[in-house]
Amino acid sequence: MTPHLSLAALADPARRKDLAHILKQAKSVVAITGAGVSAESGISTFRGAGGYWEKFRAEDLASPRGFTKDPELVWRWYNERRIAILNSQPNPGHFALAALEKAFPSFLLVTQNVDGFHGQAGSEKMVEIHGSIWELRCTREGKIWTDRQIFETLPVYCACGALARPNVLWFGEAYNPNLFHQAQQAASRADLILVAGTSGMVWIVAGLLQAHYQHQSQGQVIEINLEASDLTPEVDLLLQGPSGQILPLILALLKNEDQT
Repeated sequence: MTPHLSLAALADPARRKDLAHILKQAKSVVAITGAGVSAESGISTFRGAGGYWEKFRAEDLASPRGFTKDPELVWRWYNERRIAILNSQPNPGHFALAALEKAFPSFLLVTQNVDGFHGQAGSEKMVEIHGSIWELRCTREGKIWTDRQIFETLPVYCACGALARPNVLWFGEAYNPNLFHQAQQAASRADLILVAGTSGMVWIVAGLLQAHYQHQSQGQVIEINLEASDLTPEVDLLLQGPSGQILPLILALLKNEDQT
């Protein structure tokens, strides 16, 4: 059974010392983040009560078929998400990950989130594996551009006259092979993987952990989540609590700034 450590348990100096030892042994690190990290900034998660999928089927909002059927509905939904993100900001977990990037010889952040908070917090060694809500793509020419405005007229069109779509990965679409290869190679080399704020239901998490386990018999995988998930039986340790509190604690332990 995977060991669980709550925030209360991490008040124990011995437990903190053990965790600090794991962190300080790591040279190559991959962090994988999901919607739970941004939920602490007030951005609704995709699954569960209050999630974005609650009122509509996913296929109606985030699929090529849904976009073809009703591009205005899809764009209204994405426009509302853009508004919510612009009215929020990165939380301490985002900033801790940006600092962790500089603390390890090798580091890559692989995020499922499309909100851009990681980059806003300062992360640079990053793969946005599901794309970015702030990028648009022409459905005719494939041209990609960045636009952070809130759109007054929907749906959105490219300058060429064709419909534009959010440059994000939709259901039924394949991962960008270059981005996936970069993430997979990093996971296969990593001696520590931090998985924060994801249920593990998205395939990319399992795929990266598989690449890690195939090449790193001694590597460690630490999950950071509010509660145990489908992923928990596959990891070495669950740190149970908000990522906005646990990730800064990890940073403090690594930098010998622990205050116990």
